[in-house]
Amino acid sequence: MTAQITIFDTSLRDGEQAPGFSMNEAGKLKMAAALAALNVDVIEAGFAAASPGDARAIARIAAEIEGPRICSLARASSTDIDAAAEALKAAPKKRIHVFLGTSPVHREFKLKMTPAQILTAIADMVAHARSHCEDVEFSAEDAIRTEPGFLVEALSTAAAAGATTLNVPDTVGYATPEEMFELFRMLTKKVSRSNDVIFSAHCHDDLGLAVANSLAAIRGGARQVECTVNGIGERAGNAALEDIVMAIRTRRDATGVTTAIDTTQIMNASRTLSRITSMHPPRNKAIVGANAFAHEAGIHQHGMLMNRETYEIMKPEDVGWPASSLVLGKHSGRHALAARAAELGFALDDDAFAAAFAEFKRVADEIGTVDTARMAAIFSRAQGAADDEMWTLSRVEIRAPLASDAHPVARVELHHPRRGRVTDIAAAPGAMDAAFLAVSHILDVDASVESIDMRYVAAEAGETGGKVQIADVLIEMSVSSSGESFTGRARNRDILPACVSAYIDALCNASAVTRHRARRGPINLAASGVAAE
Repeated sequence: MTAQITIFDTSLRDGEQAPGFSMNEAGKLKMAAALAALNVDVIEAGFAAASPGDARAIARIAAEIEGPRICSLARASSTDIDAAAEALKAAPKKRIHVFLGTSPVHREFKLKMTPAQILTAIADMVAHARSHCEDVEFSAEDAIRTEPGFLVEALSTAAAAGATTLNVPDTVGYATPEEMFELFRMLTKKVSRSNDVIFSAHCHDDLGLAVANSLAAIRGGARQVECTVNGIGERAGNAALEDIVMAIRTRRDATGVTTAIDTTQIMNASRTLSRITSMHPPRNKAIVGANAFAHEAGIHQHGMLMNRETYEIMKPEDVGWPASSLVLGKHSGRHALAARAAELGFALDDDAFAAAFAEFKRVADEIGTVDTARMAAIFSRAQGAADDEMWTLSRVEIRAPLASDAHPVARVELHHPRRGRVTDIAAAPGAMDAAFLAVSHILDVDASVESIDMRYVAAEAGETGGKVQIADVLIEMSVSSSGESFTGRARNRDILPACVSAYIDALCNASAVTRHRARRGPINLAASGVAAE
């Protein structure tokens, strides 16, 4: 029978402790709902004794979130344990997670306790937690740097006092996979415990080995792994939930285990966390990064068009992506361009296609990714038409309000090769919002901004009556229109025109998709300027 691994998510505790990832009560509740939809087994909702806000958030999650077991962390002190028990009172399924350092460096410098005192504290505090709750987890903090013999004694003491899960954390991300495998194999043989007490692994990524170490721990006998969405956590982060789960699913032949995770909810959980924290995973992040299922190289695109198994070991739909994305950029070849032309409903003869390919390469060298609206304009010009020409920003001006209760006013002037210059004026609570509203009026597309990613790229210093820094602002924006997300990109020397140009680009993509869907039928949104977040 295939063993099922318990997925213990600590995004709301260890993840939230990391600088830049702090969440308020409402954000924690929203993230907990996403984790419940993901079907994680345990949600570590926070550290009740850390602050009144954390205790309230845990209490709300305990009362309102159904499905997973709700857990609170506690130091090995009766005050912490009582606070955790109180916060978890409303949870139908609850766990108190008690931790205490066991390594020599923790005993000597942080705790100033002898090994005998550590063992006494473990026995007393686990028993105290057990008096509140039948499900108690004990963590031997810095277990990897603890003497193996003392670690066995500490974990055996916790099990004897009533702990049902024995967690072995690599608190500082120091271990290697082989060491983890050997350690867990040794612990499963030597720790005194009943058959229903399981081992858990909690790995940090300081050396980039957290996921590998977690999988090695499973091979060694661990039946729970502690992880976080997007791999957030202290310092370099924790083992990423999505990486562990998809490694187990994709390589079941090698791992021999399974999980209860609904993998189609992975992207929803990742995006929810990104929206709450305003921190997005890197583009090249496994599973959830924007490039995880994107292909630009011509050789790869040709293979994907023939059979996607040539370059993909997972289906993007299985983790919540809409589809694989063939990104048109300077590395793309003729096969991908021909596929996009057919997808958008353009039938190009050899000469027209050659002209389109030459212009595409020129544009790609200039701006990088060439999205749907620009491709439609290129194809239209190659056919001698101008139906798909894009709008561009000519001018944007902001007037500051004179009264404290008045809104900024934006005057935006756009240019279209066929319609010429068109101007609109709009007011909104913010200057940028006013400019966006004016653009929406001109293009007749309703949209709202979901996210803006800005990179300020400094170049060199120049002289203009004194030293000034010459730089470019690169903007990638995601907007929502008619229930779908579209991306826009722009480069400018100033933030405001760069943002407005990116908004125009996103709305042009929305218009192009709508126009060509009506003409051609459904198109591949993932390859058509639709935002991947």
